[in-house]
Amino acid sequence: QLVESGGGLVQAGGSLRLSCAASTGTFSLYTMGWFRQVPGKEREKVAAIYTASSTYYADSMKGRVTISRDFSKNMVYLNMNGLKPEDTGVYYCAAKPRGAADFTSWGQGTQVTVSS
Repeated sequence: QLVESGGGLVQAGGSLRLSCAASTGTFSLYTMGWFRQVPGKEREKVAAIYTASSTYYADSMKGRVTISRDFSKNMVYLNMNGLKPEDTGVYYCAAKPRGAADFTSWGQGTQVTVSS
């Protein structure tokens, strides 16, 4: 089970920190990711992390977001800075078991709205 929090309304240029609490098996064996869904567009992978030295960032978010995880708390975070109106969407936390091709567990999503 994945539970996101931290979304909300922010002005352009502002920051938000999304959190994801995971209770999905052995946390350390999962790659964790953040995706976003914008109406009318395909779901986009924003960032992913296995270890601190193994991360992925979408080109559209590079330099503006940082993904991190706390193994002791089974938490994943997405720090977002310099937010733009086009970053508006529902952000989902997801988990991919080691060896799996796809993310198999999803949270309910948290809304991020960036006003201009």
